[in-house]
Amino acid sequence: MTTHPFRQVDVFGSGPFTGNPVAVVLDAEGLTDEQMATISEWTNLSECTFVLPPTTPEADYRVRIFTLRKELPFAGHPTLGTARAWLDAGGVPRDPALVVQECGAGLVPVRREGGTLAFAAPPTVRSGPVDEAELARYRDELGLAPEDVVASRWVDNGPGWVGLLLRDAEAVLAIEPTVTAGERFIGVAGPHAPGGEAAIEVRAFFTGGDGPLREDPVTGSLNASLAQWLTEEGILAAPYVAAQGTAMGRAGRVTVDAADGELWIGGATDVAITGTIEA
Repeated sequence: MTTHPFRQVDVFGSGPFTGNPVAVVLDAEGLTDEQMATISEWTNLSECTFVLPPTTPEADYRVRIFTLRKELPFAGHPTLGTARAWLDAGGVPRDPALVVQECGAGLVPVRREGGTLAFAAPPTVRSGPVDEAELARYRDELGLAPEDVVASRWVDNGPGWVGLLLRDAEAVLAIEPTVTAGERFIGVAGPHAPGGEAAIEVRAFFTGGDGPLREDPVTGSLNASLAQWLTEEGILAAPYVAAQGTAMGRAGRVTVDAADGELWIGGATDVAITGTIEA
């Protein structure tokens, strides 16, 4: 058994314990793939990350990201949570204003903006229209009628997201997902009335196999690819704020800004638990 520093970070919250927690195991050298998958599944959070030395001098650290037992090339709230945990544990980036993370999707810059962090939205690995048969299956699994979905698109930047745009935020909040079969990563968004704090309401559903769709409280990767889609189509313009987690009793807030030719996905990151883990 070896001892590793551990942090649990609340990401994208609008107050204490209102965002999405991520477990972060620091100094994770020596852990096997199986140990990482086992620890991730045991935490029972949407993601658990493991911090390792970088393999390139351009990065400040390398991270492996697991959702239960599956490893992901990229995920948003784990990116911000890992950066916060690394900084909290004494990590010093080469650039004081920027942390550079190495992950399965490559190098991801994370900006430090006071008490918040923001990552540059990575390019999608799959985009374009959704096959009608697949779209019908997703609608059925979410209890939606054909007229409920205004637009759809693949918005996959690593996990496998498909995006559905509904008529309004109320329709998003009314979704009651069902049991499904097979792997799913479904993101749903709907606009709020103009003039409010948040421009859109977002929900994220996923499963790695048979069983009910699980809901992720606040999702950075999905908000990143939704932002790329919706701003590209002129449906939204950055900067804006997305609300997520409302249906789960959370109050997640994700900021979307445009700068330096990038969309930056940001929010609050607060270390909630500090300790060690033995594996």
